[in-house]
Amino acid sequence: MDQIPIGFLFGGLAVLFLLSGFFSGSETALMSLNRYRLRHLADEGHPGAMRAQRLLSQPDRLIGLILLGNNLVNILITQLATFIGFRLYGDVGIAIATGLLTLALLIFAEVAPKTIGALHSEKLAFPAAFVYVPLLAVAYPLVWLVNLFANSILRIIGLGSEESDGQALSREELRTVVAEAGSLIPGRHRRMLLGILDLEKITVEDIMIPRKDIVGLDLEEDWDKILDQIRQSNYTRLPVYRGSIDNVLGFLHLRKVMDLILSEELTREHLEGNLRETYFIPESTPLNQQLLNFQKKRRRIGLVVDEYGDIKGLVTLEDLLEEIVGEFTTAPGDYSKDVHEQDDGSYLVDGGVHIRAINRALGWELPTDGPRTLNGLVLEHMESIPEPGTSFLINGYPIEVVQVKNKAIKTLRLRERLPQYGGTGADD
Repeated sequence: MDQIPIGFLFGGLAVLFLLSGFFSGSETALMSLNRYRLRHLADEGHPGAMRAQRLLSQPDRLIGLILLGNNLVNILITQLATFIGFRLYGDVGIAIATGLLTLALLIFAEVAPKTIGALHSEKLAFPAAFVYVPLLAVAYPLVWLVNLFANSILRIIGLGSEESDGQALSREELRTVVAEAGSLIPGRHRRMLLGILDLEKITVEDIMIPRKDIVGLDLEEDWDKILDQIRQSNYTRLPVYRGSIDNVLGFLHLRKVMDLILSEELTREHLEGNLRETYFIPESTPLNQQLLNFQKKRRRIGLVVDEYGDIKGLVTLEDLLEEIVGEFTTAPGDYSKDVHEQDDGSYLVDGGVHIRAINRALGWELPTDGPRTLNGLVLEHMESIPEPGTSFLINGYPIEVVQVKNKAIKTLRLRERLPQYGGTGADD
């Protein structure tokens, strides 16, 4: 080797550095690939993605191949650099070569290639897959032997290579992915996806119309009053009862009696004959399950009952779907029928409105892990029924009691969260 030109030796050293950088960078790139995007590209027939997916399906073989190649190249670099140093400066050159080689390997064969692989994983991983697939076929016997010893050691310590946690995302992890999708998913679609993911942790009690707000037909009322109520109703389905909602008889679909109303031939007998059996829903039913129940039973409305069978409220399919897509009956900026924006930037809110509805309408973060309604939240916070004019903070939001009626808070004034509370807030 003493007759080999020194320039040729430096050229060989440069080639070896490139190979070492390739092995290091491609390893990081392949391991940094987004597995879901990789699967999508492979399903679409992307050649590089298909090969990369095949390699990553058996990571122990891929890692064994890369480390074999990388270690072999690094050993050759060490030998060649030592020889060059000795030829140039003798024994002193060996020490110089060792110091420079350590720094050069760290920068050009490890840090820089791995950084490029992490930042541009697809650009490096897919071309590398074309190299590794045939290389693995050629070096398979040696790779298999190395993996045999490595996997045997892993099994001895109870970490078999076949064990894997899988790649499935939890609901919270999927929420994070959707929330951070940015411009890849339009904001409205992102909110809808998050709404679907939240259905599992929300119950019908969180979205139901409270018992006191249920609009229905009382058959003990005067018949003319009942007819006027049907004609002026804003709803297509109404519960029918005697005396109180506890004595519910069923649900009336107004479309079934509209012809009789127009012809003024509707009687109590006709009305009762067109009732559909009442559908009761336990208050603790998650929304995702209730959506399936509505579909299975072909119902669109039901009464919510507690563990004792007492009626607590009413929930409709529309209420449930609004948790996903937002309000159906309000235009953008109109918020909700119970949330009214004032000229000074504040909002007058009905005390019986659900906290989730306020958060959804205004994009706020009032606490939802306690009482369901704003009235309940204030009573829990104050631990008494406050007088009109009382002001306080909840989660950094200024709240003023405007009207109290029948031992309940009827109307409140809410304002935007104070700046010092940032994105987290705390009760004050």
